[in-house]
Amino acid sequence: MDPRESGSGTLAVPGARLHYEVRGEGPPLLLIAGGNSDADVFGGLAAVLAAGHRVVSYDPRGNSRSVLDGPPADQRIEVHADDAYRLLDAVAAPGGTASVFGSCSGGLIALELTLRHPERVRSVVVHEPPSLSLLPDAEDQLAFIEEVHAAFRREGVGAAMARFSALFGGRAAPVLPEAQDNSAFFLAHTMRPFTRFLPDVAALAPMAERIAVAGGRESRTQVAHRPAVVLAERLGRELVEFPGGHSGYAKWPAEFARLLLDVFAALPTGRGRAPCGS
Repeated sequence: MDPRESGSGTLAVPGARLHYEVRGEGPPLLLIAGGNSDADVFGGLAAVLAAGHRVVSYDPRGNSRSVLDGPPADQRIEVHADDAYRLLDAVAAPGGTASVFGSCSGGLIALELTLRHPERVRSVVVHEPPSLSLLPDAEDQLAFIEEVHAAFRREGVGAAMARFSALFGGRAAPVLPEAQDNSAFFLAHTMRPFTRFLPDVAALAPMAERIAVAGGRESRTQVAHRPAVVLAERLGRELVEFPGGHSGYAKWPAEFARLLLDVFAALPTGRGRAPCGS
C-alpha cells in the first residue's frame, strides 16, 4: 500500500517483514505492542485515537503477521527499536516526528527508539515496561523468569504461561483472544532477553521531560507494575496512572485514549534534541 494511505501493509526490514496498520489523519502516533501481542491488541485504542491522529500500529517481528526471514532467534530490544525507526521513516512520519506509545516490552522499544533517534520522537509514553533488571530484587525476579523458561522446555506452553501469570497477580498474561498465539515464540526467544534489558537511564535523563512513565491503576500490586515505578523515580518523573491493569488500553480504550492524549499534550516536544555527549 501507499504509506500515505490508511489500511495495512508490509515493510521489509533486515531479517523480517513487518505487518503494519494505519488509521486516521492528523499528527502521527506510533503504537508499539509488547510481549506475545500484536497490532490487534490496539484495535479499540487505535480506532479512538484515529479520530484526530494518523495512528500506526504493527506486529513486532516474529509475532503473528511479521514473519522472520530466517529461523527463530533470541530477540534484542535494539533490533526492535531499529524496526520502529524504519516504520517511522517509511510510514508513520517520513522526515518528521511522531508521538510514541509503548506497552509492556513495547515501552522498552520506545525508550530505545527515543535514545537512538531523539530527533524523530516528539514525545513518548511508556506503559509498564517489564525491565525486571531495574528492580532491587532483580536477581530473584530474573531467576523466576529462568524457572518459567525451564517449565516451557519441560512441560510446554500452557504450564509456562500459567507460571508466568504470577507477574500479573496470577491472572492470565494479557493478550486479546483474537490475537494469534505467539506464546511459544515469546517464551523461547523474547521473555528472557527483554526482561533482562536495562534501559540506559543516564542517557535518557536529558530527555526525561518529554518521557511519561505510566502504570495501570488495577496492577499496582503486581510485579509487572514495579519497574515502571522505579523507572519514573530514576527519571525524576511522576508515575501516571491509567485505567485498568497491564493491558488497560484493551479493556478501556476510550478512557485510556483520552488520558493518553492529555498526557501527550502536557509533555514538551523534543525536535532536534540529543543526549548529552552526542
